[in-house]
Amino acid sequence: MNPTSSPALPGSSLDARRRLRELDRLAGGAADSVVDVLVVGLGATGAGAALDAATRGLTVAAIDAHDLAFGTSRWSSKLIHGGLRYLASGQLDVAHESAVERGILMERTAPHLVRAQPFVLPLTPLVSRGQAALARAGFLAGDLLRVGARTSRSTLPQPRTLSAVETRHLAPALRPTGLRGGLLSWDGRLSDDARLVTAIARTAAAYGARVLTRTRALELHRDGALVRDETTGQELRIRARTVVNAAGVWAGGLVDDVRLRPSRGTHLVLRSEDLGRLSAGLHIPIPGETNRFVLVLPQGDGRVYVGLTDEPVDGDIPDVPEVPETDIGFLLDVLGSALDVTVHRADVVGAFAGLRPLLDTRDADAAGRTADISRKHAVLTSPSGVVTVVGGKLTTYRRMAQDAVDAAVTAGDLTAGPCRTASVPLVGAARPKVLAGLDVPARLVYRYGSEAPAVHALGIEDPALARTVVPGHPVTGAELVWAVRHEGALDVSDLLDRRTRIGLVPEDRAAAEEAALNALAESAPVK
Repeated sequence: MNPTSSPALPGSSLDARRRLRELDRLAGGAADSVVDVLVVGLGATGAGAALDAATRGLTVAAIDAHDLAFGTSRWSSKLIHGGLRYLASGQLDVAHESAVERGILMERTAPHLVRAQPFVLPLTPLVSRGQAALARAGFLAGDLLRVGARTSRSTLPQPRTLSAVETRHLAPALRPTGLRGGLLSWDGRLSDDARLVTAIARTAAAYGARVLTRTRALELHRDGALVRDETTGQELRIRARTVVNAAGVWAGGLVDDVRLRPSRGTHLVLRSEDLGRLSAGLHIPIPGETNRFVLVLPQGDGRVYVGLTDEPVDGDIPDVPEVPETDIGFLLDVLGSALDVTVHRADVVGAFAGLRPLLDTRDADAAGRTADISRKHAVLTSPSGVVTVVGGKLTTYRRMAQDAVDAAVTAGDLTAGPCRTASVPLVGAARPKVLAGLDVPARLVYRYGSEAPAVHALGIEDPALARTVVPGHPVTGAELVWAVRHEGALDVSDLLDRRTRIGLVPEDRAAAEEAALNALAESAPVK
């Protein structure tokens, strides 16, 4: 292979061959098949725990029944929040932690994946002057959080007030009648949440972690787990000195005494042309609420996300949550309160929902809203010695992983170094000046960082791979091939629903299936 088409971080490639080798080694029963830490779940927190443990010098296996970022970690708003909402509700520790973790991602570990996103809060007739003053004070407090977290102002600019003309320049779709102006603020924004998880998992692999998708945990014990290879149906035992349960909303099904109260967050997918040119995201206040907003998030790929809801979910946890029509209607109604264009139900080309794994504390009001449950995470060690981490949010995944591994080291009486992940760059990370100097499309840099030239080179080597796989969407065949060769994609769903976001629009997904099958066939292991 051309060296320009190789990963920037040696040992970070995940593919079907590596998965089979490492699964066979764990099942072989050799002395080195016993790992120090077995992590169950490969969302952001589980992948983060695998990286944390591996960089402390521990041997690690990390498994998931499905794929990287299969659960909640791919259904977020794609934002890295600075904690403003938690400051407003008096959760000062959560707010500060969020701001610190945002700064770590933006300035140290993932500057290629997380960048500043401007937001406009339009001062419409539905926003009283008192509410506007409260919001303005909140944004200034958020800037103080940035200062406290030691995040540079060049990374996150200062909030300010906008005139009505400036507000409509950034968001022409806003209704001009009664518009008094707007409030401009900044927060962290991911190019893609599932890509963040992929980068974390690949970085863990580069440090020696065995990252195994399609490997379902059937039973967890102090000394390991009974698992099943979902590609063959074979059952085997993975032996470990300690186990970390990071299965998110499914964590309670693997250990006793963990009570969760999942909350559903729904987003709509619209075509960008339906809302006109948006140079910033929007915070649209929810009528009757003082601290909740609907977010309008332009993606730069011809799509706009609109979210999100916060509704309690009862009953069994599905693999892929369904989006109820009530959520769609609610989001469209809030949009209609501020926009000059009418967005109809038929304009919704896709929708997705994620379930937040919120911890249900014993003193919580059973009739209360999930929006009022703290987003603070918890690390629990069961009587059998299994460490479970729940709660939290995407922004604080690294700190959640750190706390989980600390508990695992104690539970397993392991010898380990200190946590290093606040300064370990993820695969693709580089200084902004380096990234800006790469002679490849900026979109690839935002998604692949320093690996963008290697992805781009695949399209130079084979011009057919340089073509987009769906009209109107920028993903190319080269990106699908790269995902199979280096990012652990094993099937069409991995490619279209997680390594790329094509699958969020069913019509686009159907059009891209042939290209995904071709990428899998081209990169299939030689038997």
